[in-house]
Amino acid sequence: MTQTDALLDRFLTGLEALGPLAVWAHGSLAGGDYQEGRSDLDLIAVLDDPVTPRTVWRLALSHARLRNEPLARQLHCTYLTPDTAGDPARRHPTWAHEELFKRPVTPVTRRELHGFGRVLHGKAPAELLPPVPDRELGDFVVRDQRDFWRPALDDRPLWTRDVWVDLGMLTFARATVTLRDGRLISKREALDLLPALGAPAEVVEDIRRRRYDAPAPPTGQWRARRGELTRSYLRPAIDALVASYS
Repeated sequence: MTQTDALLDRFLTGLEALGPLAVWAHGSLAGGDYQEGRSDLDLIAVLDDPVTPRTVWRLALSHARLRNEPLARQLHCTYLTPDTAGDPARRHPTWAHEELFKRPVTPVTRRELHGFGRVLHGKAPAELLPPVPDRELGDFVVRDQRDFWRPALDDRPLWTRDVWVDLGMLTFARATVTLRDGRLISKREALDLLPALGAPAEVVEDIRRRRYDAPAPPTGQWRARRGELTRSYLRPAIDALVASYS
């Protein structure tokens, strides 16, 4: 049994007392590009009863009991109920980054669940989640690129960090395919696509090495240069993508 399987088994066992109708995986774990120890464990659970303050306390306690397990920091789960699952704007209790807060389940996540969600327990996504229309998906992807990623490029220090470079580049490639073809692709597919989209080769190879190999930590000089290459590429690329969809 892998560390991932062991953690999921303990997590599901801890949820039994709450009687979940379903637990699903999305993201890399469902899409076939999961890298143990590097990828997040992205989960959705549907609880039968209304989520009361006591329920939230029990959820937090359940996650806290896992805190010393390998990979526990990478386990993220959002909690829905049948009555709230259909509202795309609803913010749901979520455990991620070792804290409990609320956030919506995005159209991208919902489409992933319908397309290739992995059922870990209970009912399939199609039984509890309404489908995502193409227009809703496209509008969300454009807003995400235009209103989140494009303004973030003005914050230079962010782009010296690995996670911003990786997600910024990969999310752009995935957004391009979604808006062009109406489909979702994995991070590996996005990485393979970036050179054809004109992305700087040095940055693409840097992401590939860190995601799939074991490279030495980058120097401060390379972090700065990588950030500038990424920002210089993404500014016009995002502008062109948003303009073409509009």
